[in-house]
Amino acid sequence: MTFTLGIVKMEYQLVLQFACNSAEDFDSVIEAEDQLVSVLDESAIVDGHDSGSDQANIFILTSAPIITFNQVKGLLQRKGLLQGRFKAAYRSTTCNQYTVLWPESSGEFSVI
Repeated sequence: MTFTLGIVKMEYQLVLQFACNSAEDFDSVIEAEDQLVSVLDESAIVDGHDSGSDQANIFILTSAPIITFNQVKGLLQRKGLLQGRFKAAYRSTTCNQYTVLWPESSGEFSVI
């Protein structure tokens, strides 16, 4: 499934995955999600979040996942969310195979 924002097709889903072991962790993820909407403006669509199994995910629809990740990386870094078990990966909206962006050495990624 492809989503369209104006004339730009959002062909990829970028997933930001955080360790979420407490209500405080979850609140930080939700706060970051709200701020991502402003950072990305109309270049991508923040498509919600989910949580479970000690992790929380923020989903972003985009036409350029690497550029989008680079746009949000500064905000995540300032909030201290790039450390620990943080992962970022993307996939085409038409398949389930993820390409890991962060950390670069991590080969596996799944959304539970």
